[in-house]
Amino acid sequence: MQPSSDIARLLEIMSALRTPGTGCPWDLEQDFASIAPYTVEEAHEVADAIARHDLDDLRDELGDLLLQVVFHSRMAEEEGAFSFADVVQAITEKMIRRHPHVFGTPEEKDPAAVKATWDEIKKWEKARRAALRGEQSSEPLLDDVPPSLPALMQAVKLQKKAAKVGFDWPEPREVLQKIREEIDEIEAEIELGDRRAAGEELGDLLFAVANLARHLDADPDQALRATNAKFRRRFGHIEARARETGEELASVPLDRQEGWWQEAKRLEGDQPSTSAPKRRSNSGSL
Repeated sequence: MQPSSDIARLLEIMSALRTPGTGCPWDLEQDFASIAPYTVEEAHEVADAIARHDLDDLRDELGDLLLQVVFHSRMAEEEGAFSFADVVQAITEKMIRRHPHVFGTPEEKDPAAVKATWDEIKKWEKARRAALRGEQSSEPLLDDVPPSLPALMQAVKLQKKAAKVGFDWPEPREVLQKIREEIDEIEAEIELGDRRAAGEELGDLLFAVANLARHLDADPDQALRATNAKFRRRFGHIEARARETGEELASVPLDRQEGWWQEAKRLEGDQPSTSAPKRRSNSGSL
């Protein structure tokens, strides 16, 4: 079978992989639940390629993500539920329906008005689906935030939902004060020696930090990704300096590692700060 840029060829390949007797044994034993983690993983790899501004990698990762859509669609078709064509039709209808200012009567709308229209149409769609199932549409406000979302993303979505009905901090400084309160509570539990309680308070702290990111119009996941990348670079500099001196990094005293860390920051144009681990003066430990 030859490769092709036609989506029909990809659908043929997936059909062949899922054909009993002649298909791939691994593909044949998969189901929606077993494939779901790969779908999530591929979405994260797309986001990573975007963060690295690697368009060649992005092309490949988008292909991997498209394969996940085709895989799920094929399994659904085998069960007589829907096909890939149904998926395409559904999203086509949805995009036309949610953009009346583009595909309906032309209207001059700013981004905020467009977003408000989008949300109203989503609410109508949700009520319509509930009616078709014979259910009440007035389900709890937070029920449509999937618990399976990555934790930071889920936190932000929960907060946005609550904010729509006024349950929100008025401005960022108040969220910052809440973060300080959560840190104090963690410190209190550590002083009591209760690590379990401290861990629970840590969750509250992370939730508050996600809330601050939302108030600053920042994506906490992307912010953390950027910091992870920065840490990799700077720690890589520490490792390189240890190799230059011929020393095992684990045997290099912390104060020298800290000096190399600050050196890496200066090379990147940053001013020295306390972002790297420091030696506690009262105990000589981290």
